Amino acid sequence: MKHAALFAAAIVTLGAALPCTAQAATEPAAAAKAAPAFTPPPADSIPDDDFGKMVRKGQDIFLQTGAHAGKYIGNDLNCVSCHLDAGRRANASPMWAAYVLYPAYRSKNGHVNTLAERLQGCFRYSMNGVMPPADSQTIVALETYMFWLAEGAPTGVKLAGQGFPKLAKPAQKADYTRGQQVYEQHCVLCHGADGAGQRAGGKMVFPALWGDDSYNWGAGMHSVANAAAFIKANMPLSQGNTLTEQQAWDVAYFIDAQERPQDPRFNGSVEETRKKYHDSPDSLYGLEVNGKVLGAHSTPAGGKLRKGS
Repeated sequence: MKHAALFAAAIVTLGAALPCTAQAATEPAAAAKAAPAFTPPPADSIPDDDFGKMVRKGQDIFLQTGAHAGKYIGNDLNCVSCHLDAGRRANASPMWAAYVLYPAYRSKNGHVNTLAERLQGCFRYSMNGVMPPADSQTIVALETYMFWLAEGAPTGVKLAGQGFPKLAKPAQKADYTRGQQVYEQHCVLCHGADGAGQRAGGKMVFPALWGDDSYNWGAGMHSVANAAAFIKANMPLSQGNTLTEQQAWDVAYFIDAQERPQDPRFNGSVEETRKKYHDSPDSLYGLEVNGKVLGAHSTPAGGKLRKGS
């Protein structure tokens, strides 16, 4: 009964009104309080016209990415796996807060990114797939859905709830063993002892946190700081802010110290790839953990692309 209740809660929470790669953590919560507040339009207010059809298509892709954009993804994640409540929830990288900030310069690729390019990156890294063309119906539908969610929001303004509230560095250095204990106590029931997530009715309900069906080494969630911020604000599901900051850092370290698909920018050398793309204390790629160099045994990026429109 407890397990069934968790599945039911997940469907409601992850899907919200039906109900990447991961935006970077935002400024600390104290700073976020000064940002303007915004509430997206009600889920049942999508217009009943041709524009609304494209909004709904974007929502469908967002909630069931494999079913509606499967030819571009290489794992079993959905957009809503990280952007909770159909991209509505504040402090879970909501789409209404992201839409108003693009175009924007990103240090990840060293140039100004359009929103389309940002979405393409989510497919390449968080979804471990390939980038849809910028003018594809998939990208246009997602942009339209985000535009509708941000209706009435000020452009170029960081809104309250954007991204994840950034955490201060932990009092103790993040630790694998402590993180494993947190995972076993608070995470294993939903995400499994092997981090592979869980399915219900043939659909992924709780996403894989590592392994071939999870995000690859280029995704934003591979950063321990980003993962810790997301976990603190949102996990366990429906119990956000119940873990301590130290627990969030520790379990994020444990999760990101597991193997996952290779960074698609891999150039044949883990050492060189780390030097070029992962030269940060928040990235474990290329470091030795428990006697293994992370990334050295990763499966190739891209995964197995699913069928889909």
